[in-house]
Amino acid sequence: MGVPAFFRWLSRKYPSIIVNCVEEKPKECNGVKIPVDASKPNPNDVEFDNLYLDMNGIIHPCTHPEDKPAPKNEDEMMVAIFEYIDRLFNIVRPRRLLYMAIDGVAPRAKMNQQRSRRFRASKEGMEAAVEKQRVREEILAKGGFLPPEEIKERFDSNCITPGTEFMDNLAKCLRYYIADRLNNDPGWKNLTVILSDASAPGEGEHKIMDYIRRQRAQPNHDPNTHHCLCGADADLIMLGLATHEPNFTIIREEFKPNKPKPCGLCNQFGHEVKDCEGLPREKKGKHDELADSLPCAEGEFIFLRLNVLREYLERELTMASLPFTFDVERSIDDWVFMCFFVGNDFLPHLPSLEIREGAIDRLVNIYKNVVHKTGDSFRRRQKEKRKRMKRDQPAFSPGGILTPHALGSRNSPGSQVASNPRQAAYEMRMQNNSSPSISPNTSFTSDGSPSPIGGIKRKAEDSDSEPEPEDNVRLWEAGWKQRYYKNKFDVDAADEKFRRKVVQSYVEGLCWVLRYYYQGCASWKWYYPFHYAPFASDFEGIADMPSDFEKGTKPFKPLEQLMGVFPAASGNFLPPSWRKLMSDPDSSIIDFYPEDFAIDLNGKKYAWQGVALLPFVDERRLRAALEEVYPDLTPEETKRNSLGGDVLFVGKHHPLHDFILELYQTGSTEPVDVPPELCHGIQGKFSLDEEAVLPDQIVCSPVPMLRDLTQNAAISINFKDPQFAEDYIFKAVMLPGARKPTPVLKPSDWEKSSNGRQWKPQLGFNRDRRPVHLDQAAFRTLGHVMPRGTGAGVYGNAAPPPATYQGNLYRPLLRGQAQIPKLMSNMRPQDSWRGPPPLFQQQRFDRGVGAEPLLPWNRMLQTQNAAFQPNQYQMLAGPGGYPPRRDDRGGRQGYPREGRKYPLPPPSGRYSWN
Repeated sequence: MGVPAFFRWLSRKYPSIIVNCVEEKPKECNGVKIPVDASKPNPNDVEFDNLYLDMNGIIHPCTHPEDKPAPKNEDEMMVAIFEYIDRLFNIVRPRRLLYMAIDGVAPRAKMNQQRSRRFRASKEGMEAAVEKQRVREEILAKGGFLPPEEIKERFDSNCITPGTEFMDNLAKCLRYYIADRLNNDPGWKNLTVILSDASAPGEGEHKIMDYIRRQRAQPNHDPNTHHCLCGADADLIMLGLATHEPNFTIIREEFKPNKPKPCGLCNQFGHEVKDCEGLPREKKGKHDELADSLPCAEGEFIFLRLNVLREYLERELTMASLPFTFDVERSIDDWVFMCFFVGNDFLPHLPSLEIREGAIDRLVNIYKNVVHKTGDSFRRRQKEKRKRMKRDQPAFSPGGILTPHALGSRNSPGSQVASNPRQAAYEMRMQNNSSPSISPNTSFTSDGSPSPIGGIKRKAEDSDSEPEPEDNVRLWEAGWKQRYYKNKFDVDAADEKFRRKVVQSYVEGLCWVLRYYYQGCASWKWYYPFHYAPFASDFEGIADMPSDFEKGTKPFKPLEQLMGVFPAASGNFLPPSWRKLMSDPDSSIIDFYPEDFAIDLNGKKYAWQGVALLPFVDERRLRAALEEVYPDLTPEETKRNSLGGDVLFVGKHHPLHDFILELYQTGSTEPVDVPPELCHGIQGKFSLDEEAVLPDQIVCSPVPMLRDLTQNAAISINFKDPQFAEDYIFKAVMLPGARKPTPVLKPSDWEKSSNGRQWKPQLGFNRDRRPVHLDQAAFRTLGHVMPRGTGAGVYGNAAPPPATYQGNLYRPLLRGQAQIPKLMSNMRPQDSWRGPPPLFQQQRFDRGVGAEPLLPWNRMLQTQNAAFQPNQYQMLAGPGGYPPRRDDRGGRQGYPREGRKYPLPPPSGRYSWN
């Protein structure tokens, strides 16, 4: 589904799910920025346990931003990614786990969409380069002024795909980044970090969901874990609901359409390349001292509270007089399933459903009407009701020509005579039972002929003031089905066999997607083999259609996926002999790589919304062609073409540190069970990592502008999730012991506005937070004291303040910039604040009434020896052994009032713990 369209609809229909993030900014001392201390309580009035990062949503805006100049080289891209993660971490402040997942090799069903995106991106990039060069030549010929053209290779965003050198380098950089933060950032002190890079198969968000599902199935899992997932994709909302976790929040950058973008020629704002006139840049400041500042503000983040969305859905989906017991969890699953019909990454949306036309609302209304028709008990009651209606007076009185008349008055003046009583009765029933908002294809029947009554599909000219592209299907006119199948599939609508094939493939796709969201990948090989979807009216007799998938399928290898999704223009990321298969006219698979292709707008306005009509890749032909070039791979390429796994990192103060170190010292060769008592109940298997980060070993920086870690104390090891049988079913229920958050919504929240004022999202999770306002004198003071016009730097939109720590600086010191003094504790006495004790030892206060029994690993925790528990942090674990939260601040929104209490940090140095 379209991310902007769905998010816009969701935020308008359920506005209270959105909360503005409260972000603490760094302070500056003597010209040096002091990083935010993330070990302190979260200013958003909520404490999160786990933070999951869908890394591709971070990588793309940091490597090729749309609203600011792009980084000059790969090193600057890596630094921008580090800064973006820092900023997110300082907002969320996870206390237990940080999970970073990069897209690995995707299932074949996803590869079709990836192929479409990458072919389209390559085509648009080349067209933009040609247009840019043409406009440049025209401007210079007219005597216009343009800055000298930078001699740099165009960044091909297609390199953000598993198997490329870029992704391999990114994995190395993130290992360095994690080690640096575990050594130097107080907020990371007791954190468990898991990195799932591009070598681990699976999409990033689905690797995260797979981890959550497998941990939920373990006996030591805390059912009241507070999850926070970062990502901008719309399917994250569905995935979060599918976990049935009571406390699940999504953080994303606030979507602001029509952001200003700099011109690709003159780097000035206010116009595009095609409108550039080559005018000299206006002076910024008296002496042009603000020339490098950008007019764009730093992007803001928002929280999407899924627990509040669950409240909305429970109210909307609750139905009375059902023939079975209503279960809100099942209704939420049904809502997630219905959203599949408006489009997802694996199936095209049904042709008659558009989000902007209220498609989801229509589906919900249909759902609520037809759900009553299920179940034997309901049919029995309906039969009894019909018997009663025969005995009693009718429940309604027909009108019009069927209005009852007194005897002898049928021929009186003004009475109507039915020329076709059957047709009149049919129209009356339809008028009584239908409404425009709940009837799909309401204008016409399933064969394309006019329907007696009903709503009308919105015509093109009714949608917007802007001109719409030509629509050859015209769903609002008779014969739409015949035109649709002829235009989209080049077959006649009367070809029942072909229509049945399309319907069966689509039904298989619905089953595949549903299992993918709730159980994991059902098949790595399955995909929908058409560019378009059938009509809902074609879904006849689908109950007996097979929905089983081939078992034991394996994912593509990284370089094989590149061959399946890359255009020939991106062949430079592949080995030479493999690249030749994309461009050699004699190649057996040359037809997979067309130089040009058509884009069907399919009723949309813009090319990026259309359907790229590319040929589907035949897996057997592709593998046969690659068998001839596999021997040409170098050892480095062979390594990049292999599948990897996840890596777990901890710092020296984490209770797992000594346990992992002992595994390396003993040289254990067999996988070892993760001791859940040492890491908040996380379970899985450990195995030694050949490229491990080890204590007392230098961690070399893969980025020249960053310094090596010469005093490393962090450690890493391979980690594998708990394994289950292929036919195991993960329960899509709220776990025993899980407590629903305190209800958030009030009667006024069901309306989008209150007292005539436009609704605005609240600030933070606390409804009672009072914003601070400045008067005119305060603004004058700020204008006098603060330097004006200071830009945020090249990465102002994505970057948090430079996290400059005493041990290792990840941002290079600028010329003339002073380094942070080593005696930083003199500026801020180290005993003036007290940090949290290690989370695995904190006392847990029960969030509800009564106490919970100690889990086995919590009982073991109390008897752990000093090897895993520094003496200065010893304290008894509370009921359940989970860490406490700090006191509630006047009623947090969406979370229990009896929360965890995070005491102040222990006495220690600000930037090191020696």
